Amino acid sequence: MAEPEVHSTDLPECPSAQGTGLLPQELRGWMVMLAAVGAVEQRLRSVLKERLDVSHDEFLVLCLLAEQPEEGLRMTRVAELLGRPKTRLTYQVACLQHAGLLTRRSVCGDKRGVEVALTDKARLLLQETSGALAETVAEALAHVIGPDQREAMHGLLPGLHAATGTAQTAAGTPAQTAPAAAADEIPAGMAEEAAVRASD
Repeated sequence: MAEPEVHSTDLPECPSAQGTGLLPQELRGWMVMLAAVGAVEQRLRSVLKERLDVSHDEFLVLCLLAEQPEEGLRMTRVAELLGRPKTRLTYQVACLQHAGLLTRRSVCGDKRGVEVALTDKARLLLQETSGALAETVAEALAHVIGPDQREAMHGLLPGLHAATGTAQTAAGTPAQTAPAAAADEIPAGMAEEAAVRASD
């Protein structure tokens, strides 16, 4: 049974760029990122349960494997990329395998190595639900990240505002639109680390 839907009024309030002056801009920007990741996770939980019947942590495993070649990844590498203990990952992989979403196989030449990969069923489910999931993520981010929060994010990545503003102006677009474009330029590793911290 799906969990109760989380309404926008229940989502955490994202810190602003103003703060109290105790923290530098980089730390305020980091707090904004963590709050945004938490808001997305909170909104996604019920949607994932309803659409895929998986937990948020299990969904992160599916997403990671979806970006890999069809032969999959070693369990040790998955645990490393998601920043979680292998014992915890083993349980999640077992649940996904039981649901028919993952396959496990021994690595040739390595008796202790185990490789996991998405099944065709999992790939089909992700294709069918990716639009709704992406919309859920966008709605959650729109709720918690406004102009003040975007300003705080610029403190996390020094020089980003000037760089995006120049690019927008050169393209014939007003520089005020730069903050919206800046979100796409957050390094993937930093966003992944924020997701792991939020899930822990």
